[in-house]
Amino acid sequence: QPLWVQFARFCIHALQGDFGASLRFQQPAFQLVMERLSATTELAVGAMLLAILIGVPAGVIAAYGRNTPVDIAVRSVTLLGQAVPSFYLGIVSIIVFAVWLRWLPTGGQGTWAHLLLPAATLSFNIVALIARVTRSCMLDVLGADYIRTARAKGLDEWIVVWVHALRNAFIPVLTVIGLQVGLLMGGVVVTETVFSWPGVGRLAIQAIYARDFPVVQAVVFLFATIFVIVNLVVDLLYA
Repeated sequence: QPLWVQFARFCIHALQGDFGASLRFQQPAFQLVMERLSATTELAVGAMLLAILIGVPAGVIAAYGRNTPVDIAVRSVTLLGQAVPSFYLGIVSIIVFAVWLRWLPTGGQGTWAHLLLPAATLSFNIVALIARVTRSCMLDVLGADYIRTARAKGLDEWIVVWVHALRNAFIPVLTVIGLQVGLLMGGVVVTETVFSWPGVGRLAIQAIYARDFPVVQAVVFLFATIFVIVNLVVDLLYA
């Protein structure tokens, strides 16, 4: 049939979650992807929470103590974090923490110990980005007139910094976090493969190697949908 007819039929079926059967597993492709989604969500949420809990405070502290040794240390770590590829960091982490020190398992899914190493690896680049953006935004806000006024009124310094300044500096940071949640879905492909994590990313790699096109299409469709939804949520959170 003509290509436009084939494409229209594909779009209609895709909107219904029907991408055909997996050529390798002989199961509905979208159902196969959804079965792995919980593992990927666990890893992505863990990595993002870790990135926010470390990156935002690090950026605030670095901005508050501008040009101090703490600021220089934070900037050095963030520079390293954005330079090191996640797959390399993952392999080094396995060698150090799993093989040499035997503190954590080398891979797989199960307890929090299985989650810690891949989540930390996946979040390292994001921590660096969030910390740098937070520091830059906080530097702009801390010099504003209303911050000077808040201090003149005698407010506690932690209220001035963590409530007034951070709240007004957080919109660009929130934008970066939203974008990184979407890009995180691409990062899990490499991290899940390195740590043998049974998620959608590892399934995508297996499907690519096996030329399992229905599964690849289902994965791309799912990740694109998540990216759009996350960006919508971020727009609503601006309020």
